[in-house]
Amino acid sequence: MTSPIQDSASLIAQLNSANSSVGKASTVNPNSGSAQQDKFLLMLTTQLKNQDPMNPMDNAAITSQMAQLSTVSGISQLNTTLQALSDSMSMGQSVSATSMIGHGVLVPGSSMSLANGQAIGGVDVTQPADSLQVTVKDSTGNTVRTLQLGPQKAAGVVPFAWDGKTDTGTTAPDGSYKISAQAMLSGVSSTPASLSYGTVNAVTPGATGATVTVGTQGEFALSAVKQVM
Repeated sequence: MTSPIQDSASLIAQLNSANSSVGKASTVNPNSGSAQQDKFLLMLTTQLKNQDPMNPMDNAAITSQMAQLSTVSGISQLNTTLQALSDSMSMGQSVSATSMIGHGVLVPGSSMSLANGQAIGGVDVTQPADSLQVTVKDSTGNTVRTLQLGPQKAAGVVPFAWDGKTDTGTTAPDGSYKISAQAMLSGVSSTPASLSYGTVNAVTPGATGATVTVGTQGEFALSAVKQVM
């Protein structure tokens, strides 16, 4: 009794299997080009041994499978090259990001630190606005200051400063305050994201890109930095 001949799709599926006996017995990376070629040749030999002698595989079938092996091997090599390129770009990004150390930045956040009558924050507006307002609240949730930032002609980051003066004219004590924003466009209200200000203390390389440590706000992906002050 003879075994059925495997088709190309089945062969490639087995070629990519990480659980094959060849992969387990070898110390070579099972996804490497050489390991894949070894597995292919082993399975091809097995096919030839067990083929139907009355209906043997023709040269075209074998050539087709060899071509598919070449494609799989090429993809593996391409993935290796792309990974090396990605690692290089990530490291270059990290090195470039170190120039931000010691600089103030705006990152997503809803807090603002008042010190010596000075505080900085920002708003990330996604569309123009007829008016933009920022509300500053203390730790108990009471509104201490409402800042009118005026109309915004385009989307983008809108930085602002607070001198510590309250709506009643007194001076607010130093400390942490909560901020929120409200925009109006043609009578429709929206709540754009608020941004916190902090100083970049460190840059850390990572598999998915560099991260920056911003003051007491914590770590942020480099892409999360909305503006360098």
